[in-house]
Amino acid sequence: MNPVDLRSDTVTRPTPEMRRAMYEAQVGDDVFGEDPSVNALEERGAAIAGKEAAVFVPSGTMGNQIAIAVHTSPGQEIICEEHSHVVLYEMGMLARLSGCVARTVATTDGRLDWESVRPRVRGSSDHFRGTGLVEVENTHNYAGGRAYSMESLAQLRAGTRAAGLAVHMDGARVFHAAAALGVPVREIAATADSLTFCLSKGLGAPVGSVLTGSRAFINEARLARKALGGGMRQAGVLAAAGLVALERSPANIPAVHADAKFLARELAAIPGIAIDPAAVETNIVFYDVAGTGLSAKQFVGSLRESGVLALALGPTRIRMVTHQDVNRADCEKAAAAIKSACASPAIAY
Repeated sequence: MNPVDLRSDTVTRPTPEMRRAMYEAQVGDDVFGEDPSVNALEERGAAIAGKEAAVFVPSGTMGNQIAIAVHTSPGQEIICEEHSHVVLYEMGMLARLSGCVARTVATTDGRLDWESVRPRVRGSSDHFRGTGLVEVENTHNYAGGRAYSMESLAQLRAGTRAAGLAVHMDGARVFHAAAALGVPVREIAATADSLTFCLSKGLGAPVGSVLTGSRAFINEARLARKALGGGMRQAGVLAAAGLVALERSPANIPAVHADAKFLARELAAIPGIAIDPAAVETNIVFYDVAGTGLSAKQFVGSLRESGVLALALGPTRIRMVTHQDVNRADCEKAAAAIKSACASPAIAY
């Protein structure tokens, strides 16, 4: 029996429709701009985001780092939330690739606002290069999938525009944000100069992300992609699955959110588990197991024995992510395994 895999929404498998599309994909050399499937994906991605153009990249990390490189100059500062993906999980590439410094903002929920950003904006001088970019993550992974309100994004956009600053949005799970807010992706994207979104996380494609922005920005982004080794040649076999994901998968997201909220409510009733169900807005569920006397590593090991996979992201902090390859019955199994683990003695894993 396959385990219930809640480690991430990156674990989804391509659907039969995606596999057929990949098999039948029309391909060409994408570096020459001649892959029709890639071109179609980029056109569709740009249209969904309401941007002039888009470029297909192998990963969200590459998309984010290309955006940072194009928006900034070496030595500049990037204002971002302290637990943002570009700071914690992208190998320090904003410094290694772009020569930039992260100027981080501590928040309680992963969401920046203009009042917290404004005091950190600096012009250049003979002592520092100043602020080059503001980066937001929507939804915010480390904060538990929290989505920005449209009001907050609008205020941030107005402030950055007045300050002459560009905004890049790491929208790896922006389709989840759109579903939670009940607005089209393009309305969220309109509050940023560039947006990257992941095809393989919330949308279930096997690989790839799309970076969107103005045509001039994307022209520069293509050069940066090539410099990073991201010219994928006959990439239409991947883009074809991405096209299916764009058209089919957003309809699955409300059920995925409902499963996450169900799981959070179930966990809140288990002694030893600390979780605020109201903080679960999309598909990411974080909970703390300190009250069980077990470490996160021990707890995750116990769950694995019960056929449930989760991710330890701290000494006692655990993450579970719902996605289109799990259902309510799987979440019920996970909740039962967690209840059982809470009653188990500490085991060395």
